[in-house]
Order: sequence, then C-alpha cells, then structure tokens
Amino acid sequence: MEIDNVMRLVRENIRNLAPYSTARDEYKGSIGAFLDANENPYNNGYNRYPDPRQRELKERLARLKGIDPSKIFIGNGSDEAIDLCVRIFCNPRLDNIVTIAPTYGMYRVAAAINDVRVREVPLGDDYSLPTAELLAACDENTKLMFICSPNNPTGNSFSVEQLRWLLEYFDGILVVDEAYIDFSSQPSVSSLLSEYDNLIVLQTLSKAYGLAALRLGLAFAHESIMQLFANVKYPYNINLAGMQRAAELLERNVRQEVEAIVAERRRVAEALAAIDCVQHVYPSDANFLLVRVDDARTVYNKLIEAEVIVRDRSGVPGCEGCLRITIGTPEENERLLQIMKG
Repeated sequence: MEIDNVMRLVRENIRNLAPYSTARDEYKGSIGAFLDANENPYNNGYNRYPDPRQRELKERLARLKGIDPSKIFIGNGSDEAIDLCVRIFCNPRLDNIVTIAPTYGMYRVAAAINDVRVREVPLGDDYSLPTAELLAACDENTKLMFICSPNNPTGNSFSVEQLRWLLEYFDGILVVDEAYIDFSSQPSVSSLLSEYDNLIVLQTLSKAYGLAALRLGLAFAHESIMQLFANVKYPYNINLAGMQRAAELLERNVRQEVEAIVAERRRVAEALAAIDCVQHVYPSDANFLLVRVDDARTVYNKLIEAEVIVRDRSGVPGCEGCLRITIGTPEENERLLQIMKG
C-alpha cells in the first residue's frame, strides 16, 4: 500500500490537526537568549525544556538501527507508540483492530481506552500464525493489525515471509511489535519499510539494551506516519535526563549480554524439561520461556514464598497451565530451578 492510500486511513480530525508548536520548532537558527518558554533562566542543567523532536538521540538511533531519523519516533515506552497507532487511525465506536491471541495485553487496553473494538484471532497449533484467518477477521472498518514477533507470552517468532504476505493483502496498517527482536533468530521486518508504506515497526530499549527504567520505546515507519506521531504526541514526551542517559548507554555493545541471555535460555529450557512438574517448555525466540506445569498456581505460589517472581499466564486463553519465566542471571536462574525441583 502506498502512502497516499495510507493517509486515507487516518482519522479526519487527526489529518486536519494543527499541532502544538514551540517557538524553537518554528525557528531553526542559533539562539543566544531563550525568552520564549517562560523557563527559569538560571542554569542548573535542567532549567530548559528538552528538544521535543529528540534530534540528537534520533541521530544516534539512526546509526544504530540503519534507519533514517525521519522514520523514527521515540515514545515514553512502546505503550505510547501503541496508543498513538490507535488514536491516529481508529475512529472511536466505529473502527476496529485485529490481533492474535494470546499476545501482549496493551493492544487491547489501548483499544479500550480509545473506545475501539478488538477482534482476536487464536494462534494455530504450536502458536503458529493464522494468516488467512487474520485477513478473514477484517472488514472495511479494520484499520490496524497488531502482530507481536517474537510474541509475548508465547515466545515464538513469525517469518518475514508471513508478515510480507499480510502487508500485501491487508488493506490497513500492519503494526509489528519487535520488543524482543534482539534475542531472535529471525531478522527484523524493518528492512521492509522501503517497500511497504503501511508498515509500522515497534521496538524498545527496555529489553536487550537494559534501559527499562528510562521508558524509551521506538516506532519506525514512513516519514508521513512519523510526522503524524509527532503531531499527536505530547510536546515534551521524553525528558532531557532520559535522553542524555540513553545516548550514553547506547554507546556500549550489548551483544555479549544478549548472547549470554540466549545461552542461558537454552540451558534453563533443558533443565526445566527434566523437572517432574513441568509438562512442556515451548520454544522461545525471546528472553523468556513459556512453561506448562502440572499446577501453575501452586508452582507460582511456591516460587513467591521463596521470593522469586514469575508471571502466571494460566488464566490467559491459549496459555492454560502456563508460567512465563524471564531469563535472569545464571545465579537467579539456578535459584529458580532448585526451587522448582524441590
């Protein structure tokens, strides 16, 4: 789908929105005296408002990700980007989104907040992607399709070929959430951005990059879509301290940490499979494992009593009897294994 057709999917009021603009957005030259924003003039390092366009951090991310800065949005966590997708494209009480199930719960929450209907399509056997069923669930009011890959909580990835097929045949925006892509054997679909204007790719600095406390989520898309994100977001959605610290920490190479987590994922999966109460350990492309056990609540409570917390997913349709276990340090993982063996 080309960008002209994509823009027809945007809510009319958003398409016609006159965004809030700061004086520093409007003036591009050098500034010697800042008398525009009613700030305290005495410098303490944080007395000035941060760059609302996050230009320096975007340049750093552009080099890291190989994506033009004009195609990058930085949000207050990926949840802000998810909410903006719904707010920009979906008319309340009229439009709908399609998602897989089970999957990340914020798609449904963002839709509910914006009074947008959700149509969930169950994953197939072994959590496979039901591409034909996803398209069958769409109608003329389906604006967005959310696919999490690697998927949370199942841990499996979907192939680029399957996602390309959806891009070819879906008449809306495909949002591919790649929060766990750095742990995956599958490549990012961000390589398809130059081919498909109806693609939005979400990533995060919370997982592999270890910056969860800074709350920095990323969206990549055609520059016209990213301009809509910039128009609708709150003007100063990312604070200066967060941007500065992120720029510093992005200089370090996290590849060694990622490789260590992946190696631990393999070790823990093998060890869990040998424990009596474990029925099945699902293959994972993420930094967690979905594990089916004999009595999920009993095992969960046992871990809690030993001050180890995991995520009980046993109440989620499609994950009955399952716990989601994050891969920690070798010491944390060993502690978990010993408790579950006992």
